[in-house]
Amino acid sequence: MIAILLLFGVTLNGAAQQEGGSDDGPDPALVEKIQELGGRVMRVAANDPGLEVAFHLGRNKDGLRQADASDSDGPRSPALDGELAMLRDLGRLVSLHLGGTDVTDKGLAHLAGQAALKRLHLEKTKVSDAGLAHLAGLESLSYLNLYQTEVTDAGLAHLEGLKSLKNLYLWQTKVTPEGAEKLRQALPACTIDLGWKAPEESDEADEAEESQPAEN
Repeated sequence: MIAILLLFGVTLNGAAQQEGGSDDGPDPALVEKIQELGGRVMRVAANDPGLEVAFHLGRNKDGLRQADASDSDGPRSPALDGELAMLRDLGRLVSLHLGGTDVTDKGLAHLAGQAALKRLHLEKTKVSDAGLAHLAGLESLSYLNLYQTEVTDAGLAHLEGLKSLKNLYLWQTKVTPEGAEKLRQALPACTIDLGWKAPEESDEADEAEESQPAEN
């Protein structure tokens, strides 16, 4: 009899999960809100509760929803800065793509405490050194893209404690080779990509090579 009751309890528990229990995925209302803002929510794998949220595909070059771009007279979606607070209630967020959106330093404050976050795209945004301060506690972060942002050497100090960081992209930022080297010393396992050399640096290298005496 006890065995039958236990089996019955397990069956009910499974049915409850299929009907929308806590293990059934993120809150549908939050998913709908993210979609309204031009984003999408995906499971990283069928058997993994980790979630990926991406806004970059649903936003235009000004960071607004693509739908807003074709209707200049209609209401525009709110700036993402004030909307990212909802991510705290979404679940286990492991990947967030905000590249090319209107997010700023203010919005990144809502990412503090996202302990499971591993990948973060911030390329082509107005994020600066002040925003990086909100990322200092993201101990699981392994990938960070800051391409074409306002980040400088000073902002990199906020990343020195991110021991899980393995890939950092700093193309077309205000970070200098000296600043990147300082961070590299703090995070020796991290690959820091500054991109190609600036044209003036290449010209200086060519001039230096031309000034060398020719070999006989």
